[in-house]
Amino acid sequence: MRVAVIGAGVIGVTSAWELTCDGHEVTVFERRGSVASETSFANAGVIAPGYVTPWAAPGMPAKVLQHLLGRHAAVRVHARLDLATLRWLLQWRRACSAESYAANRLRLLRLARYSRARLHDITREQGLDYERGEGYLVLLRSDRDLTLARPGLTLLAETGTRFSLVDAARCRQIEPGLNAETALLAGIHLPDDEVGNCRQFTTLLRGEAQRRGAQFVFHSEVRAIHAGAQPEVEHAHAPPEESTLFAAAAEGERNEGPLTQPMPFEVRRERFDAVVVCAALGARALLRPLGLRLPLAAVWGYSITAPLRRIEAHPDIGPRAGVMDERYKVAISRLGQRLRVAGSAEIGGRAERISSAALDTLYKVLDDWYPGVAQVGQVQVWKGARPMLPDGPPVLGASGVPGVWLNLGHGSSGWALACGSARVVADAFSGRAAAIDVEGLDVSRLR
Repeated sequence: MRVAVIGAGVIGVTSAWELTCDGHEVTVFERRGSVASETSFANAGVIAPGYVTPWAAPGMPAKVLQHLLGRHAAVRVHARLDLATLRWLLQWRRACSAESYAANRLRLLRLARYSRARLHDITREQGLDYERGEGYLVLLRSDRDLTLARPGLTLLAETGTRFSLVDAARCRQIEPGLNAETALLAGIHLPDDEVGNCRQFTTLLRGEAQRRGAQFVFHSEVRAIHAGAQPEVEHAHAPPEESTLFAAAAEGERNEGPLTQPMPFEVRRERFDAVVVCAALGARALLRPLGLRLPLAAVWGYSITAPLRRIEAHPDIGPRAGVMDERYKVAISRLGQRLRVAGSAEIGGRAERISSAALDTLYKVLDDWYPGVAQVGQVQVWKGARPMLPDGPPVLGASGVPGVWLNLGHGSSGWALACGSARVVADAFSGRAAAIDVEGLDVSRLR
């Protein structure tokens, strides 16, 4: 079958890969000039299934209100919210019940574990060599941090996640580069978890998909989907030199933003046997005319990435893999010879509006645990939308509209859920039973 995939982030590229492996003729449409150029561009890189939990949790609304008062708040709410975001917040508040949280957490855990296994299979079978490291350490600064973390420890134990609660001395053995002057009580060590360069993986997998016949159409923005037995994709294509500019395709590239002059678009309509929508926030406008009003909202995240300094006297400079500061909800990951610091959850606002307060928190956590290890004069700042559904899990599979399929709403866990989600959608598309229980992951959950 001829299948169109809309969006070339990690969700779109993994979907294209799985569908191509199943023998379908796949065309991927992407408005940017490369894969993984928006939400997948500079995420934390963490793959920790035990920590993939719904944002909608009991007590979370009160925690958000408390965060708003802090200088280094983990959650920030923009002063002016549109009606769609306000409606999303109301739906999120209703999903914070204990019953809803328990069901959605199990759904996410099943998908995250399956996705990690699928990622490992693809990496091994295709020989993909991207920056990655094994192990994840959650840092607890004080007794209060430990007390707040205990319910999570109970859930990790109940779900069979392998972890150890370790003291400060053991933390410093696991991650010798940690600053000895920063107060540290304990840590949660998850040896089976990992960090990996999402953008590099996506770029490598795109190449493998192309070798199997998948086509990628860049600088092409899909404007409409005309549903039916053979749906049509209406897309506007601009020549690369007139479209959005990007620097070299290296991982350290910087998004230069759109040009200001008018772009001479060429509008085309192509017919396919099916369309898989992986367009993140852009999916809302595409699906609304089809009668699908998915409650997707941008929960913006930030990251800074910088080269590590070379200090021969200190070979353990920086993290060996990944750490997370539980108090500030900030992750620090080693990606080859670079350091990435990622965090913050910003509701409302715009892509171009950078919060200096959010960046200050990232720099603070970096300086607390790894002072002086990064070449901050060469730092890359990133802000990206993490399209989230109010109750947490993504929506996968048939949309209910003829010819239209969905792989959307992964929130801040897109990298951790991508490979499993893509396989679930491909299996459903081919009429096969999924390898895991996919109850509650289809669009009917949102009706």
